[in-house]
Amino acid sequence: QVQLVESGGGLVQAGGSLRLSCAASGLTFSAYSVGWFRQVPGKEREFVTCINWSDESTYYADSVKGRFTISRDNSKNTVYLQMNSLKPEDTAVYYCAAARRASMPFVTSRANYWGQGTQVTVSS
Repeated sequence: QVQLVESGGGLVQAGGSLRLSCAASGLTFSAYSVGWFRQVPGKEREFVTCINWSDESTYYADSVKGRFTISRDNSKNTVYLQMNSLKPEDTAVYYCAAARRASMPFVTSRANYWGQGTQVTVSS
């Protein structure tokens, strides 16, 4: 049974930082590109960033470029999202998703598995 479990969300003031983790189990993690998406009520889930399965290349949405950093540790089956200089508009539920051998960037429909999400709230 495949599981993706996000952690690290919470409440932070604007300008602060958070580090999200996405721990995977039940799959050959190194064969999956992993992405982070976010969603606020009433809006579609939007792409944030992703990291490639083969060369660990990365891709970022313009809204987070220079502030967020994605990385992976295949020995721990975990992907991280370091979020710095957070803004109130970053407030959302953050989801990680895994897509087998996907090229960058990948859209929501390409994902094979999703986590349950973790809430990030940035206060002004």
